[in-house]
Amino acid sequence: MLNANTLLIGLTVALSLYAWNSPNIMQSWMMNPYYTQKYKQYFRFLTSGFIHADMMHLFFNMFTLYSFGNILEDYIFGEIYGKNIGTLLYCGLYLFGIIVSEIPTFLKNRNNSSYNSLGASGGVSAVVFACVMFIPMNKICLYAVLCVPGFIYGILYLLYCSMAERRGFQQGINHSAHFWGAMFGVGFSILVYPPVVLSFIQQIMDWKLF
Repeated sequence: MLNANTLLIGLTVALSLYAWNSPNIMQSWMMNPYYTQKYKQYFRFLTSGFIHADMMHLFFNMFTLYSFGNILEDYIFGEIYGKNIGTLLYCGLYLFGIIVSEIPTFLKNRNNSSYNSLGASGGVSAVVFACVMFIPMNKICLYAVLCVPGFIYGILYLLYCSMAERRGFQQGINHSAHFWGAMFGVGFSILVYPPVVLSFIQQIMDWKLF
């Protein structure tokens, strides 16, 4: 299916491959808060979301984006607002999710010249959590084994990201971007479609464990 989500995935794959073969591009596009501030290279807020550290990093983010993005663009935003507006909303969610998720990282590390961050995780988290807001009972599988309703996954995900960020778990993973990307996805969904709040609550209240 050729839609905006597919084009974003293709662009991300192409730019990541390009950056892997051009160390200067990789260095100049990733989020380095110190250089972003010192040299006013604010484009890094966005370009950092289109490059990845390695093939597994790229595959995981793009597979997740493919799994959730098509649903959100075509069957949620598209059904509510029509194809054209739905596509614009989806692109806005994803691109601003990348940018907004990096703001706390930028503020925290703007005097640390050795800190670097890259990857689409902030935008991907925004897409996943927007889906959770609209269809909280849809199952999300952890490591393809344990499948739980989306709202339970969301709670566990936010708790883990918050704890991992505070305790410095798994150096090299920007848990802050994951957390704030997810929160942006929730806020964006409420902003563009306020009835989602009542729908979200009602679906959870109707849920039965057994």
